[in-house]
Amino acid sequence: MLIAGDLRESTPRILCAVHRAIIDGGFVAEYHGRIPTPALAHYAFSQHQPCIMVTGGHLSGDRNGLLLFHPRGEVLKANEAPIMQAVSGIRQWLYAQDGNQAPFNAQGMLPAGDLPPEQTGARDAYRNRYVSTFGVQALRDARIIFYQHSAVGRDLLTDLLQTLGAEVIAVGRSETFVPLDSENMTPAYQNYFQQLAAQHRGAFAIVSTSSDSSSPILADEHGQFHSGDTLGVQVAIWCGTDFAAFPVNASDALDVYLGSNHISCQRTKVGSPHVLDAMYQASLGGKARVVGWEANGGFMLGADLMIGTGLLSALPTRDALLPIVATLIAARSQGLALSELFARLPQRFSESGLITNFPLEISRALITAFTDDTPENRQELAFYFTPAKGFGDVTQVDSLDGIRILFSNGDIAHMRPSGNSPELRIYAVASSQQRADAIVAAAIADDGIFHQMASNVVQT
Repeated sequence: MLIAGDLRESTPRILCAVHRAIIDGGFVAEYHGRIPTPALAHYAFSQHQPCIMVTGGHLSGDRNGLLLFHPRGEVLKANEAPIMQAVSGIRQWLYAQDGNQAPFNAQGMLPAGDLPPEQTGARDAYRNRYVSTFGVQALRDARIIFYQHSAVGRDLLTDLLQTLGAEVIAVGRSETFVPLDSENMTPAYQNYFQQLAAQHRGAFAIVSTSSDSSSPILADEHGQFHSGDTLGVQVAIWCGTDFAAFPVNASDALDVYLGSNHISCQRTKVGSPHVLDAMYQASLGGKARVVGWEANGGFMLGADLMIGTGLLSALPTRDALLPIVATLIAARSQGLALSELFARLPQRFSESGLITNFPLEISRALITAFTDDTPENRQELAFYFTPAKGFGDVTQVDSLDGIRILFSNGDIAHMRPSGNSPELRIYAVASSQQRADAIVAAAIADDGIFHQMASNVVQT
């Protein structure tokens, strides 16, 4: 079993625990260092081996976890119940042991252990995937600013972009963990990107990734951030796909633009397992060039694709690098600035935000309270989403995943609890960026819509 991890402080300790578990299970562990999640997964798939990535994704540095992959793809929803049953059985077995014989100390920790020697196969194969497909001149002379923060792929991706011919200016490297979330580009981050663009005039783009380098962050030559869902549609058009899957919280501009390019698409529940399942079903139905992505921009390639004269191998898990590189190449091949490339999309604008430390039981109560698309629920929602706050009449309530509210003026407000932390998220779509920003601000303010709704639901 292959293992790797991100740059969180707790990652080495958890890697040692994973290593011990693999050995105790009768298997052999192969350690590939601190590398991007898609780099580990790509190599494991090519070797037909399972792998485990130690990462907490976009979550804060005090939170960490495991991403599990079987030899051909991500662990899917159907796999979760048997895994948890196995975990429960092991726990019961351990708890029944005499304390003096158990492998854990009084604090519940394993004794410090050593990891196997670090291998470079996953790192090298991931790098070669892009160099062999795109060539060393693909981004020749493109000046790219790379916000490195504590992204685990910061050195690998910087080197790779340079190998593709780009001039890379590395900024913002941090030795303390930064939980950068591509679905929560705060005004502070957006201002920072605009300042970088002003400081480095002539730069073609500003790029970065999430902490485990599985989802992309891209801003144009003006420092304007472009959301992951619109980034995904650019890649789908560029690679000539015939089917795209993406979650319900993505912009409604995607359906229009993909349809105008004769590409079938399907919206799913939020989460890569749901997107991957839709991709798999499309492949069974005869689609050959199947792709998918999440609202955070993590891109999934469901089949090997010929791109120019190179073969881009399938990678059915979230990847940050393909959407960055493909979008840059798409713009340059057409002689466009990035801002001009994105201006070709239907002019719908997205923004997202979240409230942290929001109890999951309250989030779930909110979703339950407004699940049904009834006149009564629409009227109740109109009490919070008022004309004074710029909203039109509530015209539809979609409960595929969370509560997605559509308004007569074209606004969309999508409320959804996080699946792995006590956070309540808002995804907004509107006819201007200012309006999308205003929807998010109105929802997550301390005295805003979400807190008002929660207060009333708790009292009820």
